[in-house]
Amino acid sequence: MATNGPFGIDPEDFERALREAGNELRGLVGKAGGYLERVDQVGVGSLTSLLGQLVQQQRQPEPEPATAGETGSGVWAIYTIEDDGQARVDQVFPNELEALRAHRDNTDDRRRVRFLPYGVPASVLDTP
Repeated sequence: MATNGPFGIDPEDFERALREAGNELRGLVGKAGGYLERVDQVGVGSLTSLLGQLVQQQRQPEPEPATAGETGSGVWAIYTIEDDGQARVDQVFPNELEALRAHRDNTDDRRRVRFLPYGVPASVLDTP
């Protein structure tokens, strides 16, 4: 046991396990597409690296891109819907809290608050 390293694993058993894992990996990759030739040329050390990368990718899903509201790239608008359905922007604010504070004593049901991302025309506020 003293010759098997600090974990008591025989190096031959370790190499055999890696070889078997490599054979299983070749089978999976062969099913997936034309990567079989590349895997056959790769050594045992590279296979363990490849296996480690596959496990790492499964553990860390891709983060979803942030929306305009989350990044804050826009303004909060207080607007009024006119009789003809057109929206008229009354005030704009850099954050939601300021817009809601300015709008809190509103009694007009045609006056509203909404986030507008930069680059979006105010005509999206119009009612059909």
